[in-house]
Amino acid sequence: MEHANGNVEMRSARDPHKVENWMPDENDSRKAKWWYSSFHNVTAMVGAGVLGLPFAIAQLGWVPGVITIVVSWLLTFYTLWLLAEMHEMAPGLRFDRYYDLGVHVLGPKKGLWLVMPQQLTVQVASAIVYCVTGGKSLKKFFQILSVRGMSDIRQTYYILIFVVLQILLSQTPNFHNLKAVSSLAAVMSICYSMVAFIMSVIEGLKGHPRSYDVRSHTTAGRTFDAFNALGTIAFAFAGHSVALEIQATLPSTVEKPSKIPMWRGVVVAYSIVIFCYATVAISGFWAFGNAVEDDVLITLEHPFWLIAIANFMVFLHVVGSFQVFSMPVFDTIETTLVEKLNCNRSVMLRAVSRTIFVCLVGFIGMCIPFFGGLLGFFGGLAFTSTSYIIPCVLWLEATKPRRWSFHWVVSWLSIIVGLIIALLAPIGGVRTIVVSAKTYQLFS
Repeated sequence: MEHANGNVEMRSARDPHKVENWMPDENDSRKAKWWYSSFHNVTAMVGAGVLGLPFAIAQLGWVPGVITIVVSWLLTFYTLWLLAEMHEMAPGLRFDRYYDLGVHVLGPKKGLWLVMPQQLTVQVASAIVYCVTGGKSLKKFFQILSVRGMSDIRQTYYILIFVVLQILLSQTPNFHNLKAVSSLAAVMSICYSMVAFIMSVIEGLKGHPRSYDVRSHTTAGRTFDAFNALGTIAFAFAGHSVALEIQATLPSTVEKPSKIPMWRGVVVAYSIVIFCYATVAISGFWAFGNAVEDDVLITLEHPFWLIAIANFMVFLHVVGSFQVFSMPVFDTIETTLVEKLNCNRSVMLRAVSRTIFVCLVGFIGMCIPFFGGLLGFFGGLAFTSTSYIIPCVLWLEATKPRRWSFHWVVSWLSIIVGLIIALLAPIGGVRTIVVSAKTYQLFS
């Protein structure tokens, strides 16, 4: 739409048919500042995954572990730039959802069925892992403080508490209304990362004996552990599936497209990401060696009050992260119910559909609460596609860069790395879950 002043208004690529009266006003929801994108990206990225990085190094070894983390950071930093560039790649259009972009670049059939399942899988997988993380961290908080009547409660009930809280928060209308929750979550993630880093350094300086060999002693064990570690690291770079939704909250004009504030926010966010990841991963493995747990905060014990607070910070963070990853799923579910099943948009539809989704992922989390295995399995199965592969496929198809140019080489490198992780990591994740399940009682 062209205004009297000559500016061209960007319009969403999604079809507003039947949903325009329910969804918040487009202009009202695009008033976010660039630092909001920093908060959202930190919340989406620095989460449960950072706590598993020392364990990943213990499975891979010092040099392969650190190299894998650095290479993953560089490649996903690049692919996030690609997504920011492609958000408004067509004149007068913007792509507020991953699969909208996929449909535009690859065509309706291939784009929808290639991109949409991957994005939704990532977001649902994140919700499951955050249910487990939230329940596990809240239980650890009460255990450390030895609160009477709370420390002996099963982890299942703590996950249930987390689910009830998410049912209430899930009634938030849209992404833009999450800025306060996301900001709190981002601050919490940085805080507990620093607690893990500082306390690991203090523990390491005590000079306790530790081994830096890989965890497993058999060839099969080392192989499967390495596969799982690749998925754990991939899970740590999971924010791409909501990148376009985050960018959709930023104002955009022809003169100043949203990619400018988005990239500014991404640079800040990714600087925080590598600082948190490097400090926690290296200090955690250095302090405890291959005895480190799949959640480094579980390994730390003293001072008990600070570790308790750090675990509560994790709980608060995943409360916000769950919403950041689930909001696009809510939108997809409600749009499908209205456009395909002719349901009426209403507060009741929102309440029922979102409650069912939250209860479903919570139930799955109660059944398989294996943090380390879930990171490896979902990291390889889903997150590599949205963080490593699909952005590059879309970029190559849309821009057709010259063969052996910088973008051609880096894009194909990211695709190859992503495919390797996608093939190997789920195998290691499943094996870790199976080993953990041998000593697990359902709903314990």
